[in-house]
Amino acid sequence: MVTYQVRVELEGTRSPLWRRLELASDLFLDEVHHIIQAAFGWTDSHLHEFAAGPSYYSRKSEHYLCPFQVEEGAAGVPEDEVRLDEVLARRGSKLFYLYDFGDDWMHVIKVEAVLPRDESAPRAICIAGERPGPGEDCGGVWGYEVICDAIDHPDSAAAAADYARMFGDDAELDDFPPTPFDLDSINATLAMSTGKDAESFGLLEALAHAIDSAADRQHFQQMVAMADLDTPVDLDADTAAQMVAPYTWLLNRVGTDGIKLTGAGYLPPAHVEAAMAELGLGEEWIGKGNREVQTVPVLALRESAQALGLLRKYRGALVLSKLGRKLRNDPLALWWHLAEQTPPDMDDFCEIHAGLVLLLALAGGSADDPYPAVSRILDAIGWRDIDGTRMTPVMARLAARETSFVLRRLGAFTNEPGIHRWDDNPTPQGTLFAKAALTTWLPTT
Repeated sequence: MVTYQVRVELEGTRSPLWRRLELASDLFLDEVHHIIQAAFGWTDSHLHEFAAGPSYYSRKSEHYLCPFQVEEGAAGVPEDEVRLDEVLARRGSKLFYLYDFGDDWMHVIKVEAVLPRDESAPRAICIAGERPGPGEDCGGVWGYEVICDAIDHPDSAAAAADYARMFGDDAELDDFPPTPFDLDSINATLAMSTGKDAESFGLLEALAHAIDSAADRQHFQQMVAMADLDTPVDLDADTAAQMVAPYTWLLNRVGTDGIKLTGAGYLPPAHVEAAMAELGLGEEWIGKGNREVQTVPVLALRESAQALGLLRKYRGALVLSKLGRKLRNDPLALWWHLAEQTPPDMDDFCEIHAGLVLLLALAGGSADDPYPAVSRILDAIGWRDIDGTRMTPVMARLAARETSFVLRRLGAFTNEPGIHRWDDNPTPQGTLFAKAALTTWLPTT
């Protein structure tokens, strides 16, 4: 394994917009996707695709499938099966990354140097760059340049006129704000987003480094200490089987034949009704419980099973993944897999960060509602609502909802009877699961 020093340049800008990165050569392309998103300030709101060859559009180039294309049953090689050192080999090698098939942001990744790998180094780090990252949906390179002109020359009538022609007379200058180039911010995000794979810099440590206040940092460290993550998790097979029962039920329901999905991509009503009845979800939701899109407990279970690698969509059907086939009859192994993959990969680093803090609050063994502690830590690392409002427990609950869905299905929270009357106090089983999940985010030395 080596380190690639690469320059990632956004093609077509008037003056070069680029980032220089140092990347571990064994990163997979799905990880590189997230790294580029962080380096340029993208929000992962659109499709993307990598291509290796003479150019992106060359017939000789090989294209790699993003997760959506895989789910739709497209033919080709998924990006999460391709390592960086399989498509980049030496100085001068290029890889192409297209983001947003409407605005067509073409990133050219070029190897500047192949360096010896320092095992203590971050798996991804940004060391230089120029110009702010474009705002989402700003109209491609032309729109980006018009915005930059308007920002850089606020008194220019010509720049203002170009902006009005591009975006309309009522458009405000901050409708498509570029993301300032900030090395510290980029690298803090990279440290968090690659923490699960880092060998010497875990995500918990990255979160601690992101907290400015000494008091909040001490509180966070106390939470880590209370979690007692050095103590091995002792789990018996019966407890594991009881906790993973909803996922086992779903895997068995899908079975070897799979389930043909509706035209809109949802479970057919019969399967939704079965889940509501056989998993006892009726007390959690109102309505008929027969349409998945309107039955959140069933929808969340199915979507989390996909995010956790147990199920996938293939040619309009829901089918078991290779891992799902392996684990559906092994509750203990399934429990550990769920722990290793929680927070689930929902292509959203914010959800991962919030989910991780929620796990930390549960792992401490307190019987109290964890969300006040979660909101304090998220606020301390700079989380705010879109209007600048500081974090509250309610906001923290929403931020960690995907992790909360998994925890709830596993019996990690106590539940009171009644529609939506969820008591978020942890159970002993929830504390145990949270400890196991957190150990996978610790740095290895």
